[in-house]
Amino acid sequence: MTDLVLHEVRDQAMWITINRPGRRNALNEDVGDGIIAGILAAEADELVRAIVITGAGDKAFCAGGDLKPSADGSPFDIDVEHPENFIVELFKVMRDCPLPTIARINGHALAGGLGLACACDMAVADPDALFGAPESKIGLYPMMIMPLLQRVLPRRKLMELCLTGEMFSAADALDMDLVNYVAEPGKLDEKLDWLLARTINKSLTAIRLGKMLFRTIEDQTQEAAHAYAQLMVQNMAQTDDAIEGFAAFNEKRKPDWKGR
Repeated sequence: MTDLVLHEVRDQAMWITINRPGRRNALNEDVGDGIIAGILAAEADELVRAIVITGAGDKAFCAGGDLKPSADGSPFDIDVEHPENFIVELFKVMRDCPLPTIARINGHALAGGLGLACACDMAVADPDALFGAPESKIGLYPMMIMPLLQRVLPRRKLMELCLTGEMFSAADALDMDLVNYVAEPGKLDEKLDWLLARTINKSLTAIRLGKMLFRTIEDQTQEAAHAYAQLMVQNMAQTDDAIEGFAAFNEKRKPDWKGR
């Protein structure tokens, strides 16, 4: 594990922290690999029930790709014989992760950092956090993160932020459904803990199958989505957790989830 990305299990949640505060927690290939390693470690740990992704310090969640001329592993480096970009691999791993992922947005979430926030299932933001896709200001466009932005942000607002490159507030992010909650000043972790507590006490089997359904039907027609859903619900009803959930409901007790 690189020290550019820290992994720590806290109360059934894997915390993955980009540890580059001096570079505003910018992304490079080592950072992408570190985040992926944390996700895979969380998936392999039977005690972990959620993943938190955040940045070190209180200035930036992630400011996007490293733009320093001396940056190693920049997402803008191109190998024409091997065009695969580490950002794409990172977002694929996040998409396929069976655990719920929460972005703890402790500061600026810009460019690739905005994409990273959108790649998470949920997000909680500090009230002073700023968001944006400023690529147009330096002759670029947010292409690598566009598939994520289009699935989270309203079309008109998305086009505005991409064309103007202007930043917007946490309150605006909440209005656009980019984040689930904006914490009160000084209470980011309190709000995050509240959301985590409401997430980690649920059946991991239901969450795993539910996330599989969510990503599968996202681009399907309604007819195809219903066909897939009716097969999935029959499968889910036969899991140990579903059987336990029905029993606990009828017996008026707390369910004992096994994750099967």
